[in-house]
Amino acid sequence: MKNIKIEVHWCEKNFACAYDYPKFGCVIVTHKTLDGLKTAFLESLKWHIESAIEDGEFVPEFFRTGEYEVEFELATSALLRTAEQFTTMAALSRVTGINQRLLSNYASEVKKPRPAQREKIISGIHEIGRSMLGLC
Repeated sequence: MKNIKIEVHWCEKNFACAYDYPKFGCVIVTHKTLDGLKTAFLESLKWHIESAIEDGEFVPEFFRTGEYEVEFELATSALLRTAEQFTTMAALSRVTGINQRLLSNYASEVKKPRPAQREKIISGIHEIGRSMLGLC
């Protein structure tokens, strides 16, 4: 089983992702919502595979046999934009100790965080979630 990792980014008010495989081509998708992006990507990839087979073009064996699974990974920008549904950048800034403006730059992909900063952001989101659960 081939595991295909798709990194999801935030770009121009949309979630965006792409997959490229040598000689097979590229699938690029954008969508307003993360769930919509995932659905649109899987449909586009399926269509690309079917079309390539019909046209007699190169298709990797794992695509031909359906022996693949897609795993979506959120880049920091997409992670922050998704978290905005549940919290604010100000709240995340207070929990992580990361400047709110810097968080906004990460969310817009103006800057990319170092791995340690990304871990702080993830921990901060988890901390906010645990706090919310404690209110129930």
